[in-house]
Amino acid sequence: MSIFGRKTTADSDAATSSVATAVAPELAALTGDYTIDPSHTTIGFVARHAMVTNVKGSFQEFEGTLHLDGTDPANSTASLDITMNSIETGSADRDGHLKSADFFRTDEFPTMTFRSTKAESLGGSDYRITGDLEILGTTKPISIDLEFNGAAKDPFGNERVGFEGKAEILRSAWGLTWNAALETGGVLVSDKIKLNFDISAIRNA
Repeated sequence: MSIFGRKTTADSDAATSSVATAVAPELAALTGDYTIDPSHTTIGFVARHAMVTNVKGSFQEFEGTLHLDGTDPANSTASLDITMNSIETGSADRDGHLKSADFFRTDEFPTMTFRSTKAESLGGSDYRITGDLEILGTTKPISIDLEFNGAAKDPFGNERVGFEGKAEILRSAWGLTWNAALETGGVLVSDKIKLNFDISAIRNA
């Protein structure tokens, strides 16, 4: 099931005449504004370390909103603000280095932001959202592939939707170029960074 809807076999011949007939009623009912729930959401990343292993980290403080349109995917949007000082990798020394002038310069650039510019269905439960990611005052476009995990009402009466997503970026495109050469060849920290999202969002009252 896709938040953006998909055509059934019966509907495919009529798709050019009416988009609405291709959208399941339950998907259209999810249209609305949502707030990301930080306590049930993970925004993480993976970097290659010393060419031999992966180091994983995440951000503990962030806020974001979604507008979902179950009838027209082009009307869906996402916005995210991440507090850079909340970075956590399991090592206090490494976290301090990442906050320093070698990397995120969190004193000068306390927030990383994402603002969507385009949303599209990829079929089934999959879709892609494209937008502007700002780090260190530099803004570059990225695309995030997302899977819609479904919708439910929790025991407290909150209407929730869930997504899993991933993207890859080259950190050097945002000016994150610090590195150290290895005696055996290669570098200490990979340029390619994998981003992972596990999102739970609550519908606004």
